[in-house]
Amino acid sequence: MKKLTSTQTKYLRGIAHGLKPIVFIGQKGLTDALIRSTEEAFDSHELIKIKFIDYKEKKQKTEIAWALERRTGSHLAGMIGHIAILYRQHPDPEKQKIVLPK
Repeated sequence: MKKLTSTQTKYLRGIAHGLKPIVFIGQKGLTDALIRSTEEAFDSHELIKIKFIDYKEKKQKTEIAWALERRTGSHLAGMIGHIAILYRQHPDPEKQKIVLPK
């Protein structure tokens, strides 16, 4: 999938506003278990929120979010406070729920 446009990221952030975080990142940071739980979340959701519990510095949160983006093949749609919003289109066309604007 191509890089998201600013219009698409804004659209995804709007959809994510009403969602609750599904994945929580604690003091251990980016682990294989965290990658697995994120992959499981993407199996049933195209758009997920991730909450940083033990990280307070923006730089640390951004680095972890980018690493998670690369490892899961998703797109970082935004970071708001201690929440990261990740999007990955479902591979099955019948299960795709989100239609991105062009």
